[in-house]
Amino acid sequence: MIKTTLTQNLAKRMFGDQMKLLITGGCGFIGSNFIRYILEKYPDYKIINLDKLTYAGNPNNVKDVEKKFKDRYKFVKGDICNKKIVEKLISNVDVIVNFAAETHVDRSIIDAGSFVLTDIFGTYVLLEACRKFNKKFVQISTDEVYGSIEKGSFKETDKLEPRNPYSASKAGAELLARSYFITHEVPVIITRSSNNYGPYQYPEKIIPLFITNLIRGKKVPVYGDGKNIRDWLYVIDNCKAIDIVLHEGKSGEIYNIGGECEKTNIELTKMILKFMGKDESYIEYVPDRKGHDKRYSLDNTKIRKLGWRPETKFEDGLKQTVEWYKNNEWWWKPLVY
Repeated sequence: MIKTTLTQNLAKRMFGDQMKLLITGGCGFIGSNFIRYILEKYPDYKIINLDKLTYAGNPNNVKDVEKKFKDRYKFVKGDICNKKIVEKLISNVDVIVNFAAETHVDRSIIDAGSFVLTDIFGTYVLLEACRKFNKKFVQISTDEVYGSIEKGSFKETDKLEPRNPYSASKAGAELLARSYFITHEVPVIITRSSNNYGPYQYPEKIIPLFITNLIRGKKVPVYGDGKNIRDWLYVIDNCKAIDIVLHEGKSGEIYNIGGECEKTNIELTKMILKFMGKDESYIEYVPDRKGHDKRYSLDNTKIRKLGWRPETKFEDGLKQTVEWYKNNEWWWKPLVY
């Protein structure tokens, strides 16, 4: 309660009671959860959601938001690469939070062009508008920009070594955003989160893919030996972290947002099988992904100093996620058939 009050009071000092945010990519997985979280937490905030509605941008992700918060929420279909639309929207808001991105590693390996266009050029268009209208900009990035680490955890000051076109495009966007802070004094903040999971995640990512496959009686494809390690973060915990960084973070800074929950892919797979009541005969080992990073791990020291820490235990969050997909076939079935 103390932290919530502090954040709300700080927001009022910075932006007044009726803070207006432009959320780009707000029909995606993390963006839609963030919109819902912010509108529920701050009764005076208003949000404009700019989304191109690519395959992963789903209007159903914010269907409830449109009904519940119709006076404080507006959706605009558009591309962050479109300067005219971007400038019109940014001129009328206080802060931009950029979730818009192509994010699936496998797709980036097949065709990197859309990743370069959206993740880098799109970020450039947003930054130019922020420079023109003197607006605050929060860039949502990923732990994958660091590359793989065998031991220890990445700190924000460690060098970037992306190993696939997706993570390279996100690293490029970060570097561009930081250059606008240094060169043009645009108030930029960057977050790097570990693997998110939870409701409304497009069923090409490992957790919703495995859950929806098992619901349909299909096997789950595990890359290589399944020993690649990922750090898992429940999406609402990430939303809370971004909220704190938005209000209390320092311009020009980067904040790791790690789940502090490392699991091998095979450990994760067996947990999902257990919650779905399936045995290991449903596992299908497939050839490993090209350039597959072995392990991700983030040092959370910096953001912990702002009072944040992951709250959701992985077993609890995973159970909730399994139940959500079981209870919301209307949402995901059109996406997999």
